Amino acid sequence: MDLALLVVVSLLIGALIILVALAVGRQKDGQSEKVEENKAAGSVGDGSAKATSSKKLKHQQRPRKEKAQQHTFSHALLAAALKGHSGSITCLDFSSNGKYLASCSDDRTVRIWSTKDFLDRDHKCLRANVELDHATLVRFSPDSRAFITWLANGDTVRIFKMTKKEDGTFNFTAAAEDFPQKHKGIVINIGIAETGKFIMTASVDTTILIWDLKGEVLASINTNQMTNSYAAISPCGRFVAACGFTPDVKVWEVCFSKSGEFKEVTRAFDLKGHSAGICSFDFSNDSRRMATVSKDGTWKLWDTDVEYKKQQDPYLLRTVPCPVSEGSRIALSPDGRVVAVSSGQDVAMYNATSGELEEQFHCVHGDNITDLKFDINNRFLVCSGDRVIRVFHNATGYRAAVQDMQAMLKKTSNEGVKQRLRQQLEDAQKALDAVLTAQKH
Repeated sequence: MDLALLVVVSLLIGALIILVALAVGRQKDGQSEKVEENKAAGSVGDGSAKATSSKKLKHQQRPRKEKAQQHTFSHALLAAALKGHSGSITCLDFSSNGKYLASCSDDRTVRIWSTKDFLDRDHKCLRANVELDHATLVRFSPDSRAFITWLANGDTVRIFKMTKKEDGTFNFTAAAEDFPQKHKGIVINIGIAETGKFIMTASVDTTILIWDLKGEVLASINTNQMTNSYAAISPCGRFVAACGFTPDVKVWEVCFSKSGEFKEVTRAFDLKGHSAGICSFDFSNDSRRMATVSKDGTWKLWDTDVEYKKQQDPYLLRTVPCPVSEGSRIALSPDGRVVAVSSGQDVAMYNATSGELEEQFHCVHGDNITDLKFDINNRFLVCSGDRVIRVFHNATGYRAAVQDMQAMLKKTSNEGVKQRLRQQLEDAQKALDAVLTAQKH
């Protein structure tokens, strides 16, 4: 009995050992299968990772996209395309002596161009670097020996002096200190009075500041326009004007004593007549005419040679329909004979006396036009809107000058005046003929 029990127990223990061995073997097989599966999966994953890595590498190795080519434009009246900036040009200004054109760009430079080179094949320029910033606005000083800039990041005025070297070029030296930061809104324009007595800065938030040349604020003007769209100093240096959300232009006189000390800023007159907000305005060189362009789809010409101190209002001379877009600019030629209006990338030129549309330039720039100006001698119209400045012959101005002098010749009886008019007429006709001849070719 004991022997039989011993045999049974031995058999059970042997069976149990066999079952444990089988179970362990199966577990090892399962683990090895999983390892193989994982290896296989790993090899597939590695392949995928390698493929992804390869794709990334290929993507990184792709040649960089070329920069968008500069916008091309041609027209018979295009006198020149001034190339030199590597960034978008935001502002232009002619010196009062007519010799130079200044341009500023987000490429951190201000360029000074010689107007006598406009008709040459090559257009050289001098470069002033704007350290650690870039200028959005630039204006020449009255003596053409300095210029002021508005700094995009510094939100302030920086003055540069121009020192002429023996070879006729200039050294540009920034003033030791910039003006203090005073504006809270984005500054839309700056200017220096032709009298040299003050500097103006205007921001979109209805504020205009009047500064002395050392950076002290003389006065602050609230335009009450909700927003300002444009502001400027008149060429005579007496007035500051602003336009914006409301359908009028407000004009103030900046008053100084006989000894040259600042006195006050007083309201002079308003230009009222538009039915919507005004985009921009411009003065003739003698400040006796102003032109305005409005969101109501018209430009207007005004006679501002009035006795405003006796409450005499400016006279509206004419209203002309025109294409208008957000940011449209208007330029009145210094002699008051031509009005140019920008709309988007297009420019239209009108005879100021008749209001007749004489020239249209379409897609002048790759982006919307940022500035529009006539040179002081009424020969050229310049505009910016990308990296190039377009210079147009002012054929409209030559035609208007010829018409005006022919009319004046018929009216005058003074022989000395007639002789002078004949000479001016001959010069204007020659200039017009030269432009028209070039246009044909």
